[in-house]
Amino acid sequence: MLRMEVADAGAVVDAGGAAVDSSPDSTESSAMAVYERVARMASGNAVVVFSASGCCMCHVVKRLLLGLGVGPTVYELDQMSANGREVQAALAQLLPPGQPPVPVVFVGGRLLGGVEKVMACHINGTLVPLLKQAGALWL
Repeated sequence: MLRMEVADAGAVVDAGGAAVDSSPDSTESSAMAVYERVARMASGNAVVVFSASGCCMCHVVKRLLLGLGVGPTVYELDQMSANGREVQAALAQLLPPGQPPVPVVFVGGRLLGGVEKVMACHINGTLVPLLKQAGALWL
């Protein structure tokens, strides 16, 4: 079973959680495949940003990470040839209600959150330790 952890609270979000019906059908297996793809993409590098090319908040998050010396893997969902919308919908299910669908940041394969969470961690001084722990920063 696919599991994604939320970095700050330690809560576990199952990909087959309440949003997915427990009856076995093709819709559920398709949704699981999208969540598995997101999990593979998110764990492919120490820092992964799911973004949209025209999103100003995505630009802010990417510039912040680059300014800290992190080279994140960036997936521009609006430029993905296949399944960009499905990936974005799956990511939206992982975020708290009311959050913008992008950017979504994973650190060390764990969901950090959107722009508000990234900025809050940066301001309160917890972002750099998270990045160091994930191996994205050495200094």
